[in-house]
Amino acid sequence: MRASWVAKALLCGSLLLFIGVARAADNKPELLDSFRDWHVYQTGTGPDRLCYALSQPKELTPKNVTRGSVYFLISTWPGRKVRNEPSVVPGYQYKDGAKTEVQIGMDKFTFFTKNDGATGGAWMENPADERKLIEAMKKGSAMSISGTSTRGTATKDNYSLAGISAALDKLDQGCK
Repeated sequence: MRASWVAKALLCGSLLLFIGVARAADNKPELLDSFRDWHVYQTGTGPDRLCYALSQPKELTPKNVTRGSVYFLISTWPGRKVRNEPSVVPGYQYKDGAKTEVQIGMDKFTFFTKNDGATGGAWMENPADERKLIEAMKKGSAMSISGTSTRGTATKDNYSLAGISAALDKLDQGCK
């Protein structure tokens, strides 16, 4: 399990670095398609090609807290043989050692957190759990994500899962 966490941490750093490089090179993501509350994008070329489905929350709580951009992403890096990797961008730095919880119906999934600069991210350690989460998302209608900021603020973001199955199909077809 430790090796899996190290691999995820390296991938997290790579993703954050890639996004920074893409922005610096003015390589803007290309919208491939939209499906209700989910959107599919691609950016980069060759082994650095990244495709992802993303959505923003329908509701953020607490409402009186200033945050950056908030997203849930499912990423595919064909050149790195990474497929359908879920991650959370909370719009703040996570409290050190904090875990993030994703809930769909009665199913709960725990994500580890990592901060980089002024923002944080969260990922699952085990690829088998990633597949279980994706299947739960396809069957569900709503998803909530709970986390804790460095200031100790507990947040809960509510997402719609309308369009997730079609978005994942597009992600699989458009990013081989």
